[in-house]
Amino acid sequence: MLLYIHIPFCDSKCHYCSFVSYTKNHDLKRAYFEALTLQLEHELQRAESLKTVFIGGGTPSCAEWGYYEKIFDLISPYLLPEAEITAEANPTGATKEWLLGMRSLGVNRISLGVQSFNDAKLKFLGRSHTSKEALSAVYRAQEAGFERISCDIIYQCSIDNKRLIDEDLDILLSLPIEHVSAYELTIEEQTAFYGKEVKNSEEPFYLLIGEKLQDKFSQYEVSNYGRICMHNLGYWMHEPYIGVGCGAVGFYDSRRFYSQRDLRAYIKDPLKTRIETLSRSDLLIEKLFLGLRSVVGVERELLPLSMRERADDLVGEKLTLKNGRYYAKNLFLADELALYILGETL
Repeated sequence: MLLYIHIPFCDSKCHYCSFVSYTKNHDLKRAYFEALTLQLEHELQRAESLKTVFIGGGTPSCAEWGYYEKIFDLISPYLLPEAEITAEANPTGATKEWLLGMRSLGVNRISLGVQSFNDAKLKFLGRSHTSKEALSAVYRAQEAGFERISCDIIYQCSIDNKRLIDEDLDILLSLPIEHVSAYELTIEEQTAFYGKEVKNSEEPFYLLIGEKLQDKFSQYEVSNYGRICMHNLGYWMHEPYIGVGCGAVGFYDSRRFYSQRDLRAYIKDPLKTRIETLSRSDLLIEKLFLGLRSVVGVERELLPLSMRERADDLVGEKLTLKNGRYYAKNLFLADELALYILGETL
């Protein structure tokens, strides 16, 4: 089973962020971690073992590493010997002390929210760090003993141009990292960017990014390159996962479990969840979209006859059929291919 742990605290709110996060209420950290521990104890009853753990946010590095000791005490008996344990961090929060502390607990993979190495773009995005601090964080993680380091970047901003993207990629390719997540800017409601002209809709930078990153990192999902993150792979394969923390989501036995999104309400009752039961149709659609946008692929026999026939029409030009599974030849076209297979327009 997989485990996701959500830490909702942030030093500042980025202009594009729609995740459950709080820049205030840091005085509630201790109470939050106590509630989190209570929920984790409850949820672990459904787990025989844990093969991946992902601590995300928010900003996990906003909480001193000592806050996580009780969590690791609880999960240690469940961890498989080769468990992948990831913690996200912002460059400013990834201090030497925090990195060494998290590594001593068992974290073996660090995911840094870099977003860009261009100071003007970082300011545009509302990031709280500079390009110099981002670079320093990568090398600090390496010096702390982390062999598995990932960097996130964002593209398709109105400030982006080929030169800026190219320079960001050159820096990424020079760093001691094994993984890159390259996310296209999306505009969500209730974010600072909502309703503003902040996206470049003319130049398809994903083509440049995909071509250049693959000199060093293989693409294994539409936004991800390099050594596969086993935790995310588990999501795409529809494996069961526990989600603990304010706003976290879990999945088990065709049901999704949603924790409370309000921080104070969660602290008051961390075991209260909303349950959504997914139909066979819901699960099929998710497997189709997630499988085609990644190396997971889609099992041919999973599809009803009409969908299978449409998928077969695409084999050769847009899909590969191998060992009874369909794979998208171009992961960037995955959503369009899935819609066609469902009976929509390609």
